[in-house]
Amino acid sequence: MQRSVSLAAAVLFAVTATAAGSAAGHAADDPPAGHRPGVWLTVSDPERTWLRGVLLTCHPEPGGPHPDPAGACEAVSGAKGDFARLPGDPHLCTKEYDPVIARAVGIWNGKPVAWQKIYPNPCELEAATGTVFRF
Repeated sequence: MQRSVSLAAAVLFAVTATAAGSAAGHAADDPPAGHRPGVWLTVSDPERTWLRGVLLTCHPEPGGPHPDPAGACEAVSGAKGDFARLPGDPHLCTKEYDPVIARAVGIWNGKPVAWQKIYPNPCELEAATGTVFRF
């Protein structure tokens, strides 16, 4: 009985060590399947209720469910990842007060991004951020 318990323990140790080695090797070499760095873009109301959001991935190529990932990535790239410096799409807006909060959180070009700004209304948001928050 003692021999079978020792044998079972040895087999369990070998299996555990092999699995841990494989997992460690995989984690060091490759990101998890389907993982691509990107930036979550969200628009919320003043109570922070999420109105809409989308994932924008720019590296290695534009993608994600954003309706215009190439245009949005070009705008973010032109601003060097600084969402406060997006080129926007300047146009006239009404003076309606219907505030929205725009947020960008994630990884852009290997760097963490955490940005947020309150705009007086959705038109002002679009004028200031252009295609990036046009979803």
